[in-house]
Amino acid sequence: VPVPEDASVGTVVALLSVSDRDSGENGRVRCWVWPASPFGLEATFAGSYSLVLREALDRERVSEYEVEVRAEDGGAPALRASRGLRVPVSDVNDN
Repeated sequence: VPVPEDASVGTVVALLSVSDRDSGENGRVRCWVWPASPFGLEATFAGSYSLVLREALDRERVSEYEVEVRAEDGGAPALRASRGLRVPVSDVNDN
């Protein structure tokens, strides 16, 4: 679903779930968004995250974002995974 370019900062764009079956430090998962974009992650509860809008969008500048969510566990060596998301921006102010 496209995100309107006038969406408020803090708007939830997607819900994500991340899990690791290990216990202790090996089971701790760290997640982040790559590359830098107007989106960020907020932990909602254990293993669940919201992809949220962190800054204003401008469809005339960028009409679609390719966002990658990366996850890494606390093991040594760390196990990593990623998932790509396409976030289209819808135009709301064209005449």
